[in-house]
Amino acid sequence: MAKHFKALIVDDERLARKDLISLLKPYGRVTVVGEADSVPAAVKAIRKLNPDVIFLDIQMPGDSGFDLLDKAEVEARIIFVTAYDEYAIRAFEVNALDYLLKPVNPERLARALEKLEDQESDQPVKVRSLDYDDRLFLMMGKHFKFLKVNAILTITAEGDYSEVLAADGSRGLILKSMKEWETRLPARHFLRIHRSAIINMEHIDRVEEWFNYTFKVYLKGVAEPFVISRRYATRLKDRLG
Repeated sequence: MAKHFKALIVDDERLARKDLISLLKPYGRVTVVGEADSVPAAVKAIRKLNPDVIFLDIQMPGDSGFDLLDKAEVEARIIFVTAYDEYAIRAFEVNALDYLLKPVNPERLARALEKLEDQESDQPVKVRSLDYDDRLFLMMGKHFKFLKVNAILTITAEGDYSEVLAADGSRGLILKSMKEWETRLPARHFLRIHRSAIINMEHIDRVEEWFNYTFKVYLKGVAEPFVISRRYATRLKDRLG
């Protein structure tokens, strides 16, 4: 049986909420169960309504849409609704289902809802590769922050999670597999050097021979070197070549 989705719209502009509700009317599987004009109101609505998807504005008086993710336990899918330009909004791809630019384009809304349905039906969702200058919206430590892809030093496997180490020393545990990172990161700059580590080649300081046909890779800003096999070292040298 097809799943129905309860939607919450969070936007301080009443007309923006009204327009989005109107655009959602043709989609029988999506029911708007509530509206909120601020983050405090949204926190209450989430606890009461338990929505499946939240259409979340970013720029609001007081707390921003990002602050909601710190103030409430959000299990719903997030679709950002924003006036930010498209380049900046690519930041949200890792943690949000999609984004909509204001004024909301009906065709873009349709594509966002297709993603929602695909994820719920376990259908693979097509995602594009990241560019080196893209920004990601990640939980680093205890706070969400923007992180440029080019500021990532390493990504290492941590059970079902992966740990991202940034150039400023901040770390974040992300529920993404190493395979997914390897697929999406720009291959020109990032290389998987063994099953549990991906490095940013732009931050390599030096590569030294070690023993038993292994090598050590030293990265700028990282205290401990990575030990890699001869096969991976050859691949690394070919890429640096």
